[in-house]
Amino acid sequence: MKTETVYESYGPEDTFALGEKLGREGVPGQFCTLTGDLGVGKTVLTQGIAKGLGIEEPVNSPTFTIVQVYESGRIPLYHLDVYRIGDPSEMEEIGCEEYFYGEGLCIVEWADLIEELLPEQRTEIMIEKDLEKGFDYRRITIKEVGLS
Repeated sequence: MKTETVYESYGPEDTFALGEKLGREGVPGQFCTLTGDLGVGKTVLTQGIAKGLGIEEPVNSPTFTIVQVYESGRIPLYHLDVYRIGDPSEMEEIGCEEYFYGEGLCIVEWADLIEELLPEQRTEIMIEKDLEKGFDYRRITIKEVGLS
């Protein structure tokens, strides 16, 4: 079963605020995929989620490190960016299951690149531009997947 909610963002502050709301609602073991083109605000949304979890330290996209762990919030945040993964087997080398099925909230940017490794039950977040509605406009679609 899939449930879907669509949000409209008219600037980075809206995207951040939605992330903060998601962070406040986040639960241990939650797994989120985050997809969208370069520059749509995936990191801004993640920064909001971190804030909602009570994480005060700076949050940046782990493009080159692949994984960043933040443990200063009410639950850990595992932030993965798999854009540079050439083969899904590389994910096993970094111990992805520890993050995917851990006690924190796990966010994976560019998750469509490792589709076969993703947990069946997850929250899928897609951020899309619509230039007809403005340069900063974003359509953010959130789907709960795998819930019975």
